[in-house]
Amino acid sequence: MDNSPTVLFDSYEQDFQQIIASIRTKLDGDGAKQRKATLRRVEMELDEADEMVSQMEIELQGMPQSIKAPYGVRAKGAKSTLAALKKRAREAHAQSARSELLSDVGGSPFRNVHSSGEEGSAGDRSRLLAGTELLEGGSRRLQDAQRVALETESQGADILRDLRRQREQIENARDTLQTADSSINRASGTLKKMIKRMYQQRVITAAIIVVLLLLIAIILYEKFS
Repeated sequence: MDNSPTVLFDSYEQDFQQIIASIRTKLDGDGAKQRKATLRRVEMELDEADEMVSQMEIELQGMPQSIKAPYGVRAKGAKSTLAALKKRAREAHAQSARSELLSDVGGSPFRNVHSSGEEGSAGDRSRLLAGTELLEGGSRRLQDAQRVALETESQGADILRDLRRQREQIENARDTLQTADSSINRASGTLKKMIKRMYQQRVITAAIIVVLLLLIAIILYEKFS
């Protein structure tokens, strides 16, 4: 099993490139009947690609500094590519909605212009205004969705930075504990040596005292005998 710190990044990047190729194929197509379904699939694949970029950034945080720079450039390139495709998808949505509106307006309402006169024209204008408001509402919703996505991305990056700081703090605490454990082991060894020497000194002292007492006893015995 490959334990390289970049193997997961490479895997996510490969999946990302496959999804991007699929999105470009769909956006470059012109199947009018399947346009809505295609755009819905594009949105789903954009979400998948966004998830791949997030995973790449997570893997990037755990890489050693010595190899992180080129992978950081690749992650930024992936984000730029994804942003450009999101913009194309929004434009495709707007174009699809505009085409649908023009198709509706180009049907029976315009035929009624000749038969109904000013009343038909007023109805057409109302429908055009309603369609324009619908387009503007859709554009606002897309902008709101983009803003929420950017805010979420920013929050995710902040969370990743916090997690990285916490991991560094945990690693520093672990190193400190290991250093303290080594110091305690050394101190314990030193104390054991000191205790051993203390007992040795006590034995030597006791032996000296016994010898002195024997000498005193011998001297007193010689003196009084």
